[in-house]
Amino acid sequence: MTEVALEDFARGLVANVLTTAEAEDTTAPEMFTQLMLDDLEVAGEIENQFLAYHKAHGLEIHGFGSNKTLSSLDLVVTEFRQIPLMDKLTKAQSDAAFKRPLQFLRKHKDIKEAFDEASDVHDLCVGVEKALAEASRIRVFLLTNCISTSKAPAPSLFDELEVTYELWDLRRFHRLASSGAQSEPVVVEFERPLACLAAPAPAPDLAVVLSVVPGQVLADLYHEYGTRLLELNVRSFLQTRAKVNGGIRKTLLGSPKWFLAYNNGITATASQVDFIRSDDGHHAIKRIYGLQIVNGGQTTASIYYAHSRDKADLSEVHVQMKLTVLPESRLSEVVPEISKYSNTQNAVTLVDFSSNNPFHVAVERVTRTLWAPAADGSGVETRWFYERARGQYTDAEAKARTPANRRKFKLQHPTKQKFSKTDLAKYIHCWEMLPHLVSRGAQKNFSEFMIKLEVAVKADQVPRVDVRYCQRLIAKAKLFKDIDRIAQRHQAGSNKSFVTAYTMSLLVKATNQRLDLDRIWREQGVSPALAAAVEGLVDRVMAVINNPRGGNHSGEWAKKAECWERVCRIHWSVPADLEAELLPEPVIDPVGPSPESTDEMDLPEEVVLVGEIAPEEWFSIQRWAKETQSLTPDQRQRLAVVGRRLQNGEPIRVDVAVEALKLRAMAISAGFHA
Repeated sequence: MTEVALEDFARGLVANVLTTAEAEDTTAPEMFTQLMLDDLEVAGEIENQFLAYHKAHGLEIHGFGSNKTLSSLDLVVTEFRQIPLMDKLTKAQSDAAFKRPLQFLRKHKDIKEAFDEASDVHDLCVGVEKALAEASRIRVFLLTNCISTSKAPAPSLFDELEVTYELWDLRRFHRLASSGAQSEPVVVEFERPLACLAAPAPAPDLAVVLSVVPGQVLADLYHEYGTRLLELNVRSFLQTRAKVNGGIRKTLLGSPKWFLAYNNGITATASQVDFIRSDDGHHAIKRIYGLQIVNGGQTTASIYYAHSRDKADLSEVHVQMKLTVLPESRLSEVVPEISKYSNTQNAVTLVDFSSNNPFHVAVERVTRTLWAPAADGSGVETRWFYERARGQYTDAEAKARTPANRRKFKLQHPTKQKFSKTDLAKYIHCWEMLPHLVSRGAQKNFSEFMIKLEVAVKADQVPRVDVRYCQRLIAKAKLFKDIDRIAQRHQAGSNKSFVTAYTMSLLVKATNQRLDLDRIWREQGVSPALAAAVEGLVDRVMAVINNPRGGNHSGEWAKKAECWERVCRIHWSVPADLEAELLPEPVIDPVGPSPESTDEMDLPEEVVLVGEIAPEEWFSIQRWAKETQSLTPDQRQRLAVVGRRLQNGEPIRVDVAVEALKLRAMAISAGFHA
């Protein structure tokens, strides 16, 4: 990490926060909190997040979450400043910030009584009260775009509950964004190094080490990192969290010394291991970087829960570990194979959540060739950037080495048009009328999406990822974003994300999926009739979300299928002007063949290169060549054809692409400047 890269990240972060906050008519601190919580949820740091703000003398809170895996109540406070890097966050400032949400916790019952039941603050207090009753620990998150000069405080107690502190400052967010990993790598240092046996290296960049891990150490690791330890475990997303395997529990409680003999152990991966020579002269593991348990997640979680809930004594429990050390770049390739072969007697339903899933690769590849029409009248085409893997956008921006090129990149790829895998799942599920899944959070919703995708693969019903599919996918994204802005104007407050998802799904249901997505793509926005229809729907949906049934907090209520059933009973008719715009038939995505064999997956390099150049540049070359008489009329005409085809999202033949690149190179050598 360089200071320059960090400075660029800081500027980009502030610019993104301010731009998005302005677009969504909210405050910069609230938008910063939302964006960072989204990242932390995807990274597995926090779940069931709820954004709400309250401040009074000595107390402040920006949101909370309830982590079911860790049985924790997570309180969030934010320190956002518009001049990053110039300011440091001192120890006194961070200590004071950490105290404010705890002070809110002390007074939340009084605060609840002081606010109207319909207010966000009352809802916040109800949610915190419920989460606190179910929590066995408290975590306080301080999110800031400053550079902290100190570490987080040591753990403390709150009404006999352990309180730990998580300080996420600019450097930590930068590491998360630029690591290319799904989350911050887990680095473990063993107080007592683990004796180990190294097997002969099967390949130059591959090593395998055998060791035995004390059960208490494994429980402590899970206590600290939770499911972050299991992110590459293909089962971890499918299994019921917090569920203790009966057989494992019985052994832990009744015959702990036999656990090593009875249990198959865990299989783990790491990007690097530090060894030391122990007192008896043997190799021992001192430190592991990027630890991931790819097989044995159930064993790990069960040991943790047996210890935390059943008070199992783990002093005699040991677990064998096979640790594979390999470069991070090979994890996505090797981990599914390790998982598949590690437990053949209990077949794994192999759902590959990695970025290399063919569907996501196809979406990335096709969207990289699309130029969105310049519907704002500026004449500048832009792209929607699909971030298949974390950090791709930052990497692409970093490749534009000069300030001028970086400005050009940002102009062509506006931050507001970047979307991730979890965003994709959200847009598609809203269109498929599954808002209750969307409301369960980015990671859980994405897991549901991948499970459905696996079923579709087996049935040979995977959507055919071509230009039309991706244009309509982006239209769904645009529809979602426009509804979100309207919900913001209607003061949906902390329930905005739920209101947006439900409003979009209800709109799709009411129109029988006949909304003209192609028109939304062409116009890069919803029509006046569609916007007016949303205006009429939002308040109705909001009334259902804000009045949960069964004593639920609105955030919990929105996750239930019952909530969707209730929203479906809203009385609302499609306005005549919108009805006139609807397509005669529902929009159905074509399916099969599999993405691996589609033309888009096999796009020649020349076609990809041509697609990466904006249509306007092809037109500029044509005009320049005409003015300078540098190219023949037919050559200029062919350049214009390329520009028009790109503009319309139409395919480019290989021979056309090859000649276009040749003509562009000729123009540049003759003095053309983009």
